[in-house]
Amino acid sequence: VDGEGRKMSKSLGNVVDPQDVIQRYGADVLRLWAVSSDYRGDVRISEDILRQMAEVYRKIRNTLRFLLGNLGDFDPARDAVAYADLPELDRWALARLAQLVERVRKAYDEYQYHLLYHAIHNFCVLDLSAFYLDVLKDRLYASRRDEPARRAAQTVLYQLARTLTLLLAPVLCHTAEEVWSHLPRMQGDPDSVHLALMPEPPAGWRDEDLLARYELLLAVRDDVNRALEQARRQGVVEVAAQARVKLAPPPGEAARLLERYLEQLPELFLVSEVALVPAAEGPVTAGGTAVPGLGVAVEASGHPRCARCWRYVPDVGADPGHPELCRRCAAVVAERS
Repeated sequence: VDGEGRKMSKSLGNVVDPQDVIQRYGADVLRLWAVSSDYRGDVRISEDILRQMAEVYRKIRNTLRFLLGNLGDFDPARDAVAYADLPELDRWALARLAQLVERVRKAYDEYQYHLLYHAIHNFCVLDLSAFYLDVLKDRLYASRRDEPARRAAQTVLYQLARTLTLLLAPVLCHTAEEVWSHLPRMQGDPDSVHLALMPEPPAGWRDEDLLARYELLLAVRDDVNRALEQARRQGVVEVAAQARVKLAPPPGEAARLLERYLEQLPELFLVSEVALVPAAEGPVTAGGTAVPGLGVAVEASGHPRCARCWRYVPDVGADPGHPELCRRCAAVVAERS
């Protein structure tokens, strides 16, 4: 039926020609529309629906492009970091990936294709683009090429790219083959993605305790982002990286967790500093929505900005040879010169 629920008819002029869709959007967009439809009810298609599918496809493709774009100097046989040596954030990403594989394979087995469509789309948009990949950019772009933390990030990006490509191959068959042709290969990999088996993540990737901790940290991050947006509108800060965030958590689990992760919070929130205080103070104060009882205050950091990584950190100018750079960036630039 069409977008308004009317049966397609030549007399109504609402028939959608698949060949026309393929010529304008590509076959993979049409295939994505097919799996997004719950065939237990009326299957709708219209120009608006196809445009929405093209936008979803673009987001998935751009995610894969970002993953590939950061693997140009990565050899999984030479550079991969062991799971036990990965930072906790990277292990969280693999735990979420393991959950995704389980949901998608179950959806394939039960012919519930619309479920795998939603699972993959949400994973690319919410878990990756809106959080993990955003946090990872500093490590990927500003660190030394062979920095262990950067290689750890690339190890996870490789697993993400490989696993997503395998999961998508039955649906986005042309896109998956294109990605596979550029993906660093492991020994024994076939030439075509359509000759490879579905992924089976190691059992060690599943970490329910880690996922539970990050569920709370991400809820705090949501409240911090709301306060940062309010601070930007009011001119307190120009960008989030410039912000000093004060958190006044309610007593209990949230307070204990934030104290435990205090050193990692600036990286997770993409801000200059994070401090825990008895009560939120500052020019901008917001109450917790995702975490009831959480107080959030935002003010401008007093630190200078590094000209290379754009972080506002206290050690900018620590190296007299590079007064405009932070200590890390000065060391990287000195090594390359």
